[in-house]
Amino acid sequence: MTAAEGAGVLSVVGTPIGNLDDASPRVLQTLRSSDLLLCEDTRVTSKLLARFGIRVPLQRADENVLGEKIEPTLSRLEAGERVSFVSDAGMPGVSDPGQRLVDAALDRGIRVEVIPGPSAAICALVASGLPMEHFFFEGFLPRRAGAMRERLGELAPIPGALVVYESPHRAAQTLARIAEVFPQRQVALVRELTKLHEECVRGSSAELAAIIAAREDLRGECVIVIGAPSQEELEQRRQATQSGATTMEEAIRQGLEAGEPKTKLAKRIAKDFSLSKAQAYDAILRQQGE
Repeated sequence: MTAAEGAGVLSVVGTPIGNLDDASPRVLQTLRSSDLLLCEDTRVTSKLLARFGIRVPLQRADENVLGEKIEPTLSRLEAGERVSFVSDAGMPGVSDPGQRLVDAALDRGIRVEVIPGPSAAICALVASGLPMEHFFFEGFLPRRAGAMRERLGELAPIPGALVVYESPHRAAQTLARIAEVFPQRQVALVRELTKLHEECVRGSSAELAAIIAAREDLRGECVIVIGAPSQEELEQRRQATQSGATTMEEAIRQGLEAGEPKTKLAKRIAKDFSLSKAQAYDAILRQQGE
């Protein structure tokens, strides 16, 4: 739908993910010309505005309150105002609030423009050095170990790199789960993007999990890039799927329910999902204990 004549504009603005100097001239001009700036956290956005001497009205519009802000915002837009929306860092709507407001504005025929800015997912893909002809952005994985392993199993057939966001406090545990599900893949952890201590650590999934588990000073938001599956892995998983089990967890559950001895089941799981027998046996014991 085209915007109504004389209507305002909703500007979705990408902001720096660490280094404030990454704010483009167009980003700054858009913020300066806004009648209202919606943001996740007024304290975070105030620092960006102060850095460049920008003074505009701010309103909190995080995921908890965004729903109640939509109608008042649409009314202002229809009255001809320019409203900008920013998240704390990066592009709004990508694992951040904003999608619902954009959807509502488009449904009302209001013009929406995107002011490009940095993206942690894209920056991490480039920094990882892993093949990225195709990739899938997952965002945050489930926190519970069982649910995380299950979700990783669902992502396994995707023929491309996987991009995951994680906090520094949970990165070691998440990498350990990744090593269990993807023992043959290359993985990179990228943190502190665009900042002074930006770092990329990479290796096999098991190597990286061990490196990060031994670290006590991990800080900054992390992006984990999981390398694409090899053709051999895809074929092994395809064969496993033909047996009726779409994930390792499902295959283990079926074997246990059928009374299959754990040593025999571990041998089959190891073959079907490219694991060592020890890794498969440990996975069986963990699933029995959950």
